[in-house]
Amino acid sequence: MRPTLRQMQYIVAVADTGRFRDAAELLSVSQPSLSEQISDAEAQLGITLIERSRTGAVMTPVGAEVVRRARIILTQVEDMKTVARQAAGDVVGRYRLGTLPTIGPYLLPSAVRELHQLYPELRMSVREERTIDLDEKLNDGRLDLIISTAEDHVYSESMQLFDEQLYACAAPDDPLSERGDAIQLSDLKGREFLSLGYGHRLSMIVQNLAEAAGAHVSTEYEGTSLDALRQMAGMGAGIAILPSLYALVEARKDPSQVVRPIDHPLARRQISLVWRAGSPLEANIQKLGLVFRDVAAELLTPLPAKPQKKEKPKRK
Repeated sequence: MRPTLRQMQYIVAVADTGRFRDAAELLSVSQPSLSEQISDAEAQLGITLIERSRTGAVMTPVGAEVVRRARIILTQVEDMKTVARQAAGDVVGRYRLGTLPTIGPYLLPSAVRELHQLYPELRMSVREERTIDLDEKLNDGRLDLIISTAEDHVYSESMQLFDEQLYACAAPDDPLSERGDAIQLSDLKGREFLSLGYGHRLSMIVQNLAEAAGAHVSTEYEGTSLDALRQMAGMGAGIAILPSLYALVEARKDPSQVVRPIDHPLARRQISLVWRAGSPLEANIQKLGLVFRDVAAELLTPLPAKPQKKEKPKRK
């Protein structure tokens, strides 16, 4: 007897969630059934894969290695199914997409609507992750494709989707908010930047920009989201450095929101669609990429310039 594909799915789910209950919910099965199947797999292999306790489930060293190999097998099985589906020449089935949290919420709503019209049999599950987590999950087969910065995934294939310019967002009464043109690096000297925490490529770009501008990144506040950065900036806590997709989408929703592009080569990042080298999904992923690219181009249309405030004439 050998572990079945279903048993491998159950073991991997427990490794991912850290709990039998959560793994069962993830796979829509009963917890007793999942526990029984994993126990059967352990009996067949003659080893203990998972340490069970009241606080959760932890993989044993050999269990972690079994999970690594199970991921490869499960990914290959999904690839085999994909090859069979592609014989029809259409984009169908479920694709597992990972995306940067600074991109997904602002690109995907419009892109998914377009994809559904073009490929009604396509089903897409989406996970938002930090850059380092996207790379890990793409490589071990938990994700089929990701929207990220290509330089962080050097062993994968990619196609460029769009370039993003960084924008500055300050409090309404800040001199930067009163400008009607792009912000120069010299305008940011000595200022405090607000950025996301460790593990985000954006935080590294902001750090490099701060060094070039003679500014500094706040050590007292690390945002967990772009919305949080924008709100802190609005209260005068510093200058939020925001990617253009977010800045333009949110500024359209809230006309009172003032954002200004930063005119400097360091204030840019390139966003790509990335997939595993040799993936049988490559041709279809590139079709999806063309849709993402077109939608992004529409969203990144610059806002019309706001007229500068006219100074009131002085009384004589």
